[in-house]
Amino acid sequence: MSLRERWRRFRRRGDPVTTADEGQDHLLRAADSLRALLDDASIPAPVRASLAADYSRIELMLDKLENGHVHIAVFGRVSVGKSALLNALLGDAAFQVGVLHGTTTRAEHQAWREVQVQGVHLIDTPGINELSGEEREALAFDVAGRSDLVIFVVDADMTSVEVEALQLLARSQRPLLLVLNKADRYTATERDALLARLAEHSRGIVAPQNIVAAMAQPVPQRVLKVLPDGREVEEERSREPDVSALRGRILAILEAEGKTLAALNAALFAGRLSDEIGTRLTAIRHDLAARTIRMYCLGKGVAVALNPIPVADLLAAATLDVALVMHLSRIYGLPLTRTEAGRLLTTIAAQLAALMGAIWGIHLASSALKIASAGLSTALTATAQGALAWYATLLVGRAAENYLAHGKSWGERGPKRVVADIVQSLDRDSVLREAREEILARLKG
Repeated sequence: MSLRERWRRFRRRGDPVTTADEGQDHLLRAADSLRALLDDASIPAPVRASLAADYSRIELMLDKLENGHVHIAVFGRVSVGKSALLNALLGDAAFQVGVLHGTTTRAEHQAWREVQVQGVHLIDTPGINELSGEEREALAFDVAGRSDLVIFVVDADMTSVEVEALQLLARSQRPLLLVLNKADRYTATERDALLARLAEHSRGIVAPQNIVAAMAQPVPQRVLKVLPDGREVEEERSREPDVSALRGRILAILEAEGKTLAALNAALFAGRLSDEIGTRLTAIRHDLAARTIRMYCLGKGVAVALNPIPVADLLAAATLDVALVMHLSRIYGLPLTRTEAGRLLTTIAAQLAALMGAIWGIHLASSALKIASAGLSTALTATAQGALAWYATLLVGRAAENYLAHGKSWGERGPKRVVADIVQSLDRDSVLREAREEILARLKG
């Protein structure tokens, strides 16, 4: 059973899904995945530089794994009592609690002394619905994404914002606990009804036994006191917080899954970073390929425009196109031999010839004009033919890049459909106009 499958089961049923040995194995594998990302020499320096913050985070996460630390974050809208809930778990007023909205403006964390031997840290986050608090909300989501276990706190039936936030967190595959705080405001019947509603909202996301009630900061109880003289007076009597159900679930999960919690978080992060690296690599390769194709388009366009001999035109075109294909193959890390590049070029040219026979006719006619002028072609004729050569190379380059970007494959659609789509995606007149202007500028220069 994979790590993700285990946590799907945990979300549905809330049962322990790993043994101590399995948890340690998950931890070691997650650490290995992070080290592999750090040590991957194939990642280009520009990609590594653009992800510097993520690489720093890998270092911190490795340290966290090696020390067996687990991070637990509270999450929820403003004023549901997140800070008070953590203080009640800690048994200490470590987190700031206030009556104003947005008292917590940045992520804060404290070691949980009760389970400090396991290196458990509790993290407070800003409220998700603070008005004009987009930055705080983004921070809250970021901290939750870095945490191993998330406690989602509500104080009533869930709002649409809370339901959406819970679903978003579920997509991040973080283990979740759902807590109805301020339960002292409700009668036993009302509390049971609210817990049932929370179970409906979180079906398939939070296991029923991971939905609990808590009283982090109970309101004082008003009692009637009879004085010695018989007079009756009201007085307030403070009540102790009650987070026993939440504490019990957290400790049970930590005992059964503590190491796997941290391993899951690390594995998910490693997967996301790998995807991000892949995306950055693709973007860099595409950008470099575009610059390379343009360089060959210009080189071929000028060469064809300057060369008065038709056969030499065609030979120069073929040689440059083969060189272009080989150059692109190195950019995508899939080097082709000259023979392989020639075969790929033949495939692309065959599709282009079928689609654009008229263009090649114009190309040959333009070459014939050069013979008629005894090699003294006019700028108009030269730039027209050079522009067509530019356009042809652009098509060849785009088609070859598509083939290489898909791992030397045309995919299910085959070369005919791929090449046809590339032809349709380009505004030929605009390309030819730009090519003529650039070639003419180079010729004048």
